[in-house]
Amino acid sequence: MSEYTIRNAEIKDLPSITQIYNHYVEHTPITFDLEPRSLDNRQKWFQQFAETGRHRLLVVESESTILGYAGTTQFRVKAAYDPSVETTIYLDQHHHRAGVGRQLYTALFTKIAEEDIHRIYAGITIPNDASIQFHETFGFKHVGTFTEVGSKFGKYWDVSWHEKVIEAP
Repeated sequence: MSEYTIRNAEIKDLPSITQIYNHYVEHTPITFDLEPRSLDNRQKWFQQFAETGRHRLLVVESESTILGYAGTTQFRVKAAYDPSVETTIYLDQHHHRAGVGRQLYTALFTKIAEEDIHRIYAGITIPNDASIQFHETFGFKHVGTFTEVGSKFGKYWDVSWHEKVIEAP
């Protein structure tokens, strides 16, 4: 198994993060973005993350190559939702099922463990049994499905919502 380094994402990582993400935009319904993201767009997106607090972004790298990223973002814009976050994880297409995602999520959840977070949500475009099983290993439970909520590649897609309960420290 290769050596992986997991660390806070830095602005210099954006080209790799964007390349990884754009693969999913162009080839999968996993994200509902229809057009690849530009570096300018991703710089604005990157500004929501910090080294402390609820909203983090981590990368995993091996030999200076970014293999993936995971983060927590604002769940909804109204203040009462602040103790809830949404999670995201994307891996380079060649690094699935190699333990990279598990290490990345473990590091992310460890970093946010002391933050004022009550729930973590994951929206998963279905079918995607691998992602559902992956999230279940981290304690996520299915809480509902939005049917035909997005249209991509000439088809409507359902999104399965999963929730991880965070117990107060």
